[in-house]
Amino acid sequence: MRAGGIAFVFSCSSLAHHRPNPNKSLFSSSSFISTCRNPIFSNPIRRNPPLKRSISATVMASAAYKPEEARLPPALPLPPPPISKFKIALCQLSVTADKERNIAHARKAIEEAAEKGAQLVLLPEIWNSPYSNDSFPVYAEDIDAGGDASPSSSMLSEVASRLKITIVGGSIPERSGDRLYNTCCVFGTDGKLKAKHRKIHLFDIDIPGKITFKESKTLTAGETPTIVDTDVGRIGIGICYDIRFQELAMLYGARGAHLLCYPGAFNMTTGPLHWELLQRARAADNQLYVATCSPARDAGAGYVAWGHSTLIGPFGEVLATTEHDEAIVIAEINYSVIELRRSSLPIVQQRRGDLYQLVDVQRLKAESH
Repeated sequence: MRAGGIAFVFSCSSLAHHRPNPNKSLFSSSSFISTCRNPIFSNPIRRNPPLKRSISATVMASAAYKPEEARLPPALPLPPPPISKFKIALCQLSVTADKERNIAHARKAIEEAAEKGAQLVLLPEIWNSPYSNDSFPVYAEDIDAGGDASPSSSMLSEVASRLKITIVGGSIPERSGDRLYNTCCVFGTDGKLKAKHRKIHLFDIDIPGKITFKESKTLTAGETPTIVDTDVGRIGIGICYDIRFQELAMLYGARGAHLLCYPGAFNMTTGPLHWELLQRARAADNQLYVATCSPARDAGAGYVAWGHSTLIGPFGEVLATTEHDEAIVIAEINYSVIELRRSSLPIVQQRRGDLYQLVDVQRLKAESH
């Protein structure tokens, strides 16, 4: 029986083919009738259409589904990456109340990662400060001013340039005018700031008896998705809670991202339930790589991080991970696997643009001007 229970296949020595009535549906009960000369079958029987005709019908149906219209504007093709294979380092760092120590500690971890061959280094969310609304204003830096006004980003710039590596610098509290943001800086191999992502979705939750936290008490939400071309490919950036919103990851996928990076600090309630689940979902849904980096767990801190920094492949498979202690996870990314997975599961060509659509508001506005 064919899927959907609409046809049966019988083995016969000779079948008389009849063209379907063009006025009837492909799935009409009398669309395809064949007569079997085997005396066991004295009456006409329903059978599958010839293979060639079935393939043709499938192609026609796929075109009718308008997969290219499932993304507005249409999805960009995956760009050829500047490098096909490289090592990524996820630096799961312990964070203290000593900002100078945190900066020096992060520098040392980045240097160690580079010594191990990493060409891309990812740091945790809020790695230079305790994670608390009381701490954000105290530890915040003016990233745009740079220099002494932002010792954390200045260190990242210097190390990226000196070691000739790309750094997705986790996140730090950023001060801009009278507002505070949870901000991730991306530095290229020349040490220049290539992109700055301000956390779009603020972490405001209340799970009775478990955890209550409202970033919106001190932080302002970012307003721009961030995707950046680097020496190690096109990277979409999210911060922690951003990973819960599949629309953002889908948008990055439609913009041609090879890799999504999410510095994050999930907690002891949501971490065991959702941390790995969300990473694997974002990777599998969009058939690309997903990397996350958490602070190491400090059981005595006001906010206790789950840890478990992880790299996920484009099939949703866990490629590398760690537990909750300090660690530097080194793993290989191979972008050729993306095309392999997409050819095996061609969901891009199977989307139903006739039924649903993801609108990239930012791109649409830019293209209309």
